[in-house]
This record gives sequence, C-alpha cells and structure tokens, in this order.
Amino acid sequence: MTLTLDTPGDSQTPSGFRPKARLGFNTRVSFSDHDGPAAGLRDGIRLFQAAEELGYQSGWAYQRHFDHYLSSPLPFFAAAGQHAHRITFGSAVIPMRYQEPVLLAEAAATTDLLIDGRLELAISTGELAPFDAVFGAVETDARTEARRRQRIFLDALDGATLHTVDGPGQGAPEGTELRVTPHSPTLRSRIRQGSASLDSAVQAAELGIGLITGTVLHGHPDDEPFADYQARVIEAYRTRWRELWDTEPPSVAVAASILPGTTPELREKYAAYDLERRTQGIAASRPAGALTPVGQAAEPLGNRICPVHHGTPDEVIEGVLGNAGLALADEIILFLPPGFGLEENVRLLTDLATTVAPALGWTPAS
Repeated sequence: MTLTLDTPGDSQTPSGFRPKARLGFNTRVSFSDHDGPAAGLRDGIRLFQAAEELGYQSGWAYQRHFDHYLSSPLPFFAAAGQHAHRITFGSAVIPMRYQEPVLLAEAAATTDLLIDGRLELAISTGELAPFDAVFGAVETDARTEARRRQRIFLDALDGATLHTVDGPGQGAPEGTELRVTPHSPTLRSRIRQGSASLDSAVQAAELGIGLITGTVLHGHPDDEPFADYQARVIEAYRTRWRELWDTEPPSVAVAASILPGTTPELREKYAAYDLERRTQGIAASRPAGALTPVGQAAEPLGNRICPVHHGTPDEVIEGVLGNAGLALADEIILFLPPGFGLEENVRLLTDLATTVAPALGWTPAS
C-alpha cells in the first residue's frame, strides 16, 4: 500500500493519513529480582501519572502470567485510577482462554465504577494455550473455547440474564434473574478486540466491539510488508462494521514501537533495542530475572513483528508518516520496551509527546 503526499503546502502529511486524536502507551508493569514486585507496581502507577501530566489520553497494560510482569491488570487499574484522574486505563490484552467470564465481568464493572468510567478492556481469542497444565485443559481447541467465554463475558457486561432461579438451593428466590452486579452501563462500549489477523478484525466488527491491533500479526503473505497487512486488517474491520451497523466504526488503536532519539546516546540505545527486537522478536528486552523463552524464534512460524521506528525525531516522523498501518489509526499506542525502567520510560514518553506526536496531528489533553 502506497500513501500519496498531499500538496506541497502540507508536504509532511500523506493523503489518507488520519490525524491522531489520542496518544497512549503500553507497559508490562515489569519488575526485577533486585527491586521486587511492589516497587514495580508503584513505578507503574508513577508512569501513568507522568503520562497524564504529559497529556496522554490512554495507558495500557499487558497481562502476562508466571513471570516478572503484571498478571492481574484490574486491581492495578483500580489502584492507579486513584492517583491519575483523567487518563483511561486499558488492558492490551487479556486472553479469554484462561478467564472465567462472569468473574471477569464482575471485576471489570467494579474497576470501571471505581475509576469513573475510564476502563478500556482489550481482550483476545487467540489459539495459543501454553498454561493448560495450570488452568486446566478443555475438550475443544483454544480459540473456540476463548470465543465461547468471550460471548458470555460480553453478555454479562450487557446486563443479560445469566440464569433464572428455577428451584431451591440456588442462592435466591425462585424466578430471580441473575445478572452481574454491580453493573457499569457503558462499559461494553469500551471493549476492544486485540486483533492480529483479518479474521479476528472482522469478528470484532461482527460483535460490535472496538479494535486494537499492534506489534504482532499473523496470517498474511510472506512478501507483504507488515504495515500493509496491518492497514488491510483495519480496513476489513471498518468495512464489515459499516455493512452491519450502518454507522461509522469506533476509533481504531494501533500499538507501535516509536522511539525518537533526542540525543546520540538515546539513538544508540534505541538502535540496540531494534537489533534485539529483530533478532530475538518478542523475547527482546526483559527485566532482570524474567523467564527466558524456550525455542522462541525471532518471528515464530506464521507471525510477523512490527518494525521499530527509531532515529532522530525527524527520521521517526518520516517513518511513521510512511507507515500504512499507522496512517489509518485514530490512536497510536507507544509500545514501551519491557526491560526499560521508570526513568527511561518517562523520557521516551516525553520525547514522543514533544517531538513527534504534534506532527501526527495530536494535541495533548488539558
């Protein structure tokens, strides 16, 4: 996919490039063996506070079990929401395969009410199931089971009747309709699907939920650039949405590695991260003590990793403006290297907000 530049008077903005209405970041809320998890969680809260002060509209946290990262995002959001008062809190992503959907709906609604309706949950229904030995296996495949749980979760958020009491010993009088409480009436409209493929994006539109796509994609031809396939994913979502709902689709968020180096030292650091990312893939940049992936290729079979935009701010702007997937996004979410500490992350957030994002049409929140 090729983007055509507008007239010379607006030569930096390609035709079809959507101004970025929102800017966010994605963190794993990691911790090291040296400092421990409590320090990592507190630093995570400080990161959200710093981003809010810089005008970021959203902050997202990645869920990862059994490692040196955030395993339970909702209580973290409930706590962080008492310290950052405007920014939204999003999960990117929560895999549905290992979620009890009704309990998740209860926890999500409670969290959303505690932080004044600022929760944005991104969920996924991928085919990976690495922890069946812990959470229990199922008779069907992981994707089918994840989508079954996703449907129950969305119904529960809608306030649907999950069961009508039809006899004694069921905890309520006969005839009682059991629904999730507390109920947050608008939360379902802020649910997104984390989509890494065309099929997943189309399914999100069919469910009537939002879309976030990011740093790993699969299911596309080997010779198709990552950004071009990402653009097709976004276009497929918007096309299917308009067919089904006869309205304009909600904003689309795209997570990306965008690292503007404002000093020679930072440019060298970000170039090293790029090399690590290209050679180690999703295993790159881990905090001290984190588990070492076993048998993990830089790009696992069938998956592709997004490019890292790094260099001077002007070079980064040029790269982002020429990226077909980022061009179609309404919101860009900065993927923070998991091994970076609080100071490094705040510097990166600051440099992106002040040197690159304004050229993308972004205006900080007041």
